[in-house]
Amino acid sequence: MAETSTRTVLSTVKQYGGKLLGFIRGQVRNDEDAEDLLQEVWYQLSKVVNLDEIESISGWLFQVARNKITDSYRKKKEEPLSMYEEDEDDHRIRQVLLTEPQTPEDQFFRDLFWEELMQALDELPEKQRQVFIWNELEDQTLQEIADETGENLKTIISRKRYAVQHLRKRLEKLYNELNQL
Repeated sequence: MAETSTRTVLSTVKQYGGKLLGFIRGQVRNDEDAEDLLQEVWYQLSKVVNLDEIESISGWLFQVARNKITDSYRKKKEEPLSMYEEDEDDHRIRQVLLTEPQTPEDQFFRDLFWEELMQALDELPEKQRQVFIWNELEDQTLQEIADETGENLKTIISRKRYAVQHLRKRLEKLYNELNQL
């Protein structure tokens, strides 16, 4: 049975691979994103226990592709923690915060930032704080968080947005001070 299923998946990949890739390419910015999304479609197909239960394999594949494209746009629309567009100052801030301190001033600012961030996180409602920590500090995707918690993805996205808005407001003064160093 596993051999039959594998052959069915392989023939499906051969039959629809080019069409799906063309469809996805027309919806995303670059070929790498298109190929990544196509891989996600194939991965989801591989998780289907009984392919015979899918009434229209082409309809199913294109619907999964549409959903993956939509999910990718949602991920890209998430607001970054940074207050402004990425520029040289943002790069400098990240260097100070995420690399080993080179000077006592770097260490001081790094310690101060993390202290302020932790205090600001403590001010958030528990669920907003958890979503932010899991997503930003532990590198879990919002979809993974939704799956783990059993919550709707839109709820998770909303919690993250509220957390980011609070942190931006709360850390704005510190951000401005660093930019003036």
